[in-house]
Amino acid sequence: MSKVKYYYDPDTLSYRKIEAQKSKRYRNIAFFFLGSLFFGILSVILLMNTNLINTPRELSLRREVKNYELQFELLDKKMEQIEEVLANVEDRDNNIYRLYFEANPIPEEQRHAGFGGINRYRSLEGFNNSEMIISTTRRLDIIKKQIAIQSKSLDEITKLAEEKEKLLMAIPAIQPINNEDLKRMASGYGWRSDPFTKARKMHRGMDFSAPRGTPVYATGDGKVTRADNGSSGYGNHIRIDHGYGYLTLYGHLSKYNVKKGQKVKRGDLIGFVGNTGRSEAPHLHYEVWKDKDRLNPINFYYGSLSAQEFENMLKFANQENQSLD
Repeated sequence: MSKVKYYYDPDTLSYRKIEAQKSKRYRNIAFFFLGSLFFGILSVILLMNTNLINTPRELSLRREVKNYELQFELLDKKMEQIEEVLANVEDRDNNIYRLYFEANPIPEEQRHAGFGGINRYRSLEGFNNSEMIISTTRRLDIIKKQIAIQSKSLDEITKLAEEKEKLLMAIPAIQPINNEDLKRMASGYGWRSDPFTKARKMHRGMDFSAPRGTPVYATGDGKVTRADNGSSGYGNHIRIDHGYGYLTLYGHLSKYNVKKGQKVKRGDLIGFVGNTGRSEAPHLHYEVWKDKDRLNPINFYYGSLSAQEFENMLKFANQENQSLD
């Protein structure tokens, strides 16, 4: 029940009841509701700008940010693992692969160089987590650059390996006549007695005594540059260019099994022992050339002789006897 209010009337010297006007009542009610509405809206705005109340959209965004932060942490760990693996590969590349193939190591500054010039990450600035985003992006760029450098290095190593394999196959590394076909190693490289003049003369090859028709084999991969008797003293002979400065010569043959320009592999049958040219008896005269200098062939038999066989050959080769040509 609402209270009844009175006022004092000095004219009548009595109290009179205050009659409320309907319009004023309605106006007060309206002011009350408007005030309440304004206060409510202001309270909502204030609450929305604090952490006390979050809208569903804000809650969703917060979960999304948390998820991104977790993903960044996982990405950071993965990058650390990648950097460790890459560092290991780089170390092996410099200290094993490139060292083995006699290639210069790639400098550390080149492998881990950053990016100079313009600011590559300007578009990532101005966000709450810009520093983290820029740092992660920069690390990814450096890793990509390191991988590109390593990839090029491995391409180079692959080419060097292929070239090394060709070189190893080209070097004259076996005996030109099988041991079972040999009568004896007649004469080695060095000063020997000439069979015709009896004078002491430098013998720049090795003489393998074997029956006429004994097979003669290429001692390394190469290309036949000569198969003729047009060189004084050698009779029917074959010359093979192995590349890398190596050349081998096979003299006093009875016949050829190859022709000029033909490519041969190590162990291919190229001719047969004979007694042509300046020769005293059936044998093979064998020479090894490197950069136009004749070397001692005994240093190139590591591909076909056992340690004992090599020791026996070395013993006979060092004897100053008479050569067969």
